[in-house]
Amino acid sequence: MTETSTTQVAHRHWILIAAMLAMFMAAIEVTIVATAMPTIVAELGGFSQFGWVFSIYLLTQAVSVPIYGRLADLWGRKRVFFIGTTLFLVGSVLCGFATSMAWLILFRAFQGLGAGAIMPLTATIIADVYEPEERAGIQGWLSSVWGISAIVGPLSGAWIVQHFNWALIFWVNVPIGIISMLMLARWFPESRNEQGQKLNLAGSGLLMLTVTALLAALLQAESLGYWIIGLLALALMAGAALLRHEKKSAEPLFPLAIWQSRTIVAGNAGNLVIGAAMMGISAFLPTWIQGVNGGTPLQAGSALAMMSIGWPLASTLSGRLMLRTSYRFTAQLGSLLLIAGTALLLTLNSNSGILHAGFSAFVIGTGMGMTSTTFLIAVQNSAEFHIGGICTASIMFSRMLGSALGTAVMGAVLNYNLMVRLPEHSDPVQQLMSHTQREALNSGSLGQMVTEIAASLHWVFAVSVGIAVCSLLIARMIPAQKPARREA
Repeated sequence: MTETSTTQVAHRHWILIAAMLAMFMAAIEVTIVATAMPTIVAELGGFSQFGWVFSIYLLTQAVSVPIYGRLADLWGRKRVFFIGTTLFLVGSVLCGFATSMAWLILFRAFQGLGAGAIMPLTATIIADVYEPEERAGIQGWLSSVWGISAIVGPLSGAWIVQHFNWALIFWVNVPIGIISMLMLARWFPESRNEQGQKLNLAGSGLLMLTVTALLAALLQAESLGYWIIGLLALALMAGAALLRHEKKSAEPLFPLAIWQSRTIVAGNAGNLVIGAAMMGISAFLPTWIQGVNGGTPLQAGSALAMMSIGWPLASTLSGRLMLRTSYRFTAQLGSLLLIAGTALLLTLNSNSGILHAGFSAFVIGTGMGMTSTTFLIAVQNSAEFHIGGICTASIMFSRMLGSALGTAVMGAVLNYNLMVRLPEHSDPVQQLMSHTQREALNSGSLGQMVTEIAASLHWVFAVSVGIAVCSLLIARMIPAQKPARREA
């Protein structure tokens, strides 16, 4: 094995900055697109495919994570990071040129394939150049990236679509990615593991087939009819084949040993739920503000930013709370906040102000920040050293998968309700999003559409409440004990 000696790496601060730029680029992607999506739908149409824009990106990103992890050991961190980031940037450029929702979905899939390399490899690169005792301090800088991007993403997305063409939200990442790659090319010394490892392409393919068939069944349920049964059967068979393959594989996507711990299972299940709840809010709260309330993209971005503010604040608080109470108490408190926040969304009406939506999003963000941090620390502290890295990767994978599934389920609920409530209207949400089409509606038709779309979105928010309740049940699975102070 040849590896970089952390004590011999010069210019580590520049490598850290390059990694932070890459993390920032990946972190703002979902929120900046979520804020702009109502405007994109107004121009491209195809609201029934709305959920696919998020789900396909998260799916291809999640499935590619373990592949990039293996490739980084075989080919080296720098080379694989460059490959993934280049795919991401090319996909970003293509997204800006999309002329229909179908093309946008295709390009988002391509973008997601590249995004799967960015987060895990930046974390690995930082671990390569900093000693274990230094990494705790570095985490503060990395956390600041998430906090800043969580606020900048929604607000910048709103500002861009209000003053420029929406394509710019995809293109702003290009200079950031290029600068990050140039800095790593200049200062990061390559390292790789020369021990023989194999790519589990069969497992990755079966995983993608399983989840894609399930997402298709959920997102297109109203148009597929009885064909949905075939897709669900395909998902079930592919899932069974995946389980058989993983049990026999010498290089499984995630070692089966990590699923033998109740705490690790609970942590992954918790992050699956958190990912689903997060995308439900990120994708559909801006739709409420712009479609039902007739608000601006800036107002939608401001409300979404409140969730992003609550998350890092609660995440910081949860570390201290765990030391005084326990993993279980902190996770349950966060789950109760998540339930309260999603329940507040059910009180929204067509006359609700931006403060109502923003406060609801803030409470949801505090619940997510508290639960996600607690689940992660509980998993990391319970995992054996030799599987600590893959356990952390499994948490990341679970959250991405949960985001994809949550968007699919809630998108299916919304599409079904719109089909039942407004059968005579084609793409009613697009009509409300488009300023020209909205003004062309008479007061009676506008009032009816707003009422029915609001009722449909309330069903989406009701599903998010149910998901939040699941997090409370999962929190009971983690131990009622305090973490060691040095690990918190």
